[in-house]
Amino acid sequence: MSNKIYVGNLPYSVTDSSLHDNFSEFGAVSSAKVMMDRETGRSKGFGFVEMASAEVAQAAIDALNGMSVDGRQIVVNLARPREASRGTGGGGYGDSGYRSSGRSDVGYGNGGYGGGRY
Repeated sequence: MSNKIYVGNLPYSVTDSSLHDNFSEFGAVSSAKVMMDRETGRSKGFGFVEMASAEVAQAAIDALNGMSVDGRQIVVNLARPREASRGTGGGGYGDSGYRSSGRSDVGYGNGGYGGGRY
């Protein structure tokens, strides 16, 4: 079991330190981070907390999931593993250099004017 927790539906007033303080009641907190919008500098309304052990993480989830914070019912559960990075999807420049999209139905010579699938 993981010890990383997703905390969603957070009020915009919640900061890294207040998130850390709320979860520290259940045990040692390794890190607490509220995700911020790069352009506005405002909270995105969710964050992640990493606890010292899986048992402590589960205790915090059980106690805090559904709790009301500033009138908002927060969602607390285990964080899912991160999806593959965006660079591994379609075409573009990545670690291995420029590559095509990998789709066989798009490109030159596969159809009428200009290729494509039409």
